[in-house]
Amino acid sequence: MDERAAGILLHPTSLPGPHGIGDLGEGAYRWVDFLARAGQRYWQVLPLGPTGFGDSPYQCFSAFAGNPNLIHLDDLVRRGWLAETDCRPPTFPVERVDYGRVIPFKRACLLRAFDGFKARATPSDRAAWEAFRHEHRAWLEDFALFMALKDHFHLPWYEWPQDVRRREPRALDRYRAELAHQVEAHTFVQWVFFRQWTSLKAYAHEKGIRIIGDIPIFVAYDSADVWAHQELFCLDEEGRPTVVAGVPPDYFSPTGQRWGNPLYRWEVLAAEGYRWWVLRVRVALQCVDVVRLDHFRGFEAYWEIPATSPTAEVGRWVKGPGDALFQALQEALGTMPFIAEDLGFITPEVKALRERWGLPGMKVLQFAFSGPENEYLPHNYISPHWVVYTGTHDNDTTVGWFRSLDEATRRYVLAYLGRDGQDIAWDLIRLAWQSVAYLAIAPLQDVLRLGSEARLNMPGRAAGNWTWRVSPGMLTDTLAEALADLTALYGR
Repeated sequence: MDERAAGILLHPTSLPGPHGIGDLGEGAYRWVDFLARAGQRYWQVLPLGPTGFGDSPYQCFSAFAGNPNLIHLDDLVRRGWLAETDCRPPTFPVERVDYGRVIPFKRACLLRAFDGFKARATPSDRAAWEAFRHEHRAWLEDFALFMALKDHFHLPWYEWPQDVRRREPRALDRYRAELAHQVEAHTFVQWVFFRQWTSLKAYAHEKGIRIIGDIPIFVAYDSADVWAHQELFCLDEEGRPTVVAGVPPDYFSPTGQRWGNPLYRWEVLAAEGYRWWVLRVRVALQCVDVVRLDHFRGFEAYWEIPATSPTAEVGRWVKGPGDALFQALQEALGTMPFIAEDLGFITPEVKALRERWGLPGMKVLQFAFSGPENEYLPHNYISPHWVVYTGTHDNDTTVGWFRSLDEATRRYVLAYLGRDGQDIAWDLIRLAWQSVAYLAIAPLQDVLRLGSEARLNMPGRAAGNWTWRVSPGMLTDTLAEALADLTALYGR
């Protein structure tokens, strides 16, 4: 990213569509068209994996797999694998995702589609499915068996019977045979996801749009990754974490944040040449053009919390893999198109690691207005090697953020902007777009000037996140033209 450009942050689940959740169908293609008309060159998404706890894309059942809920059902009807009557949904709200109803509806449709595929697939489709299974066997076989076992036991893996929890070969062979149809169904669903996503990505490239993806540093405890590679994580003999991830207390939280993800045994990963991480990044870069590395500071040092501790107050900083991991990634993959999410408590060592590998960091304008020396204010960007955001998926919308400010901070914001605040979302977009940062990103909610009702995620809230959707008719030609004009004005 060595030239000025702009883009929009929008997760595919937030797209409009007919089946209760945004998907990879017509709504996604029209969204790419909107980006092109609006003069944007990047579309940023969140992790694309199959969501688990709280429907969060940061708590996925796999670091490699795609989210079945994003599969476009009409495509399966056109291929003759699903009857049109099979995918007529109940009445879903258009302005939010009702996961409690969407998930079982989509699941039932995809299982019927697999039966239809088995009965009516062409030889070329069967060959393509088998080629996909072969190409991705390093993660797909374990993932498909994991999901079939979850369907069978209706429990997280660490509560399964001991023999399958510990992956004893005889137990795995027995369940592979017993659940063969279900295992195949999960490989089919992944093939469909990757096929649809690859097609959408190619269309985006035709329109001059590149896609920014997201790799969380940690993986979910209840995931195929931890079950299949228990030796890579800090677990006891029963598969229970001995230490977990989080961040220490700060002015946001007096008890810190206890995320609960198991921590890596980095020494084991290093002895294997970081093979698992190389594969993870390689698969991600098949899906996206640029990767945002979430919690980048954890690669330099991470907060280790005893698993018995109920909060993050008790813990210690432990050195991460640092240069060794990035050296292994570079040797295996060549270029590393990464963005370092370097927010929060950043030490000189974290900064030095990012700079040694030439990775752009993040500047978030909603964090900027504490005074003229704040590093997030654009006049303090000493180089263009940054990605500037109005806000992120974890922030309130800019309209909601501005309304919540105390009076003194609100006055400072308006004085810095030289505006009256009547169009605060676009005032902040203008500030980002006019900055020297090579890349400027705004969440679509800010482009649409929406308030807190459109917030996507509130960290620490267990339920009710990730549900906001674009309503039909919001993405107008007038809006695209206005954004294109602003983007051209500032040479992006």
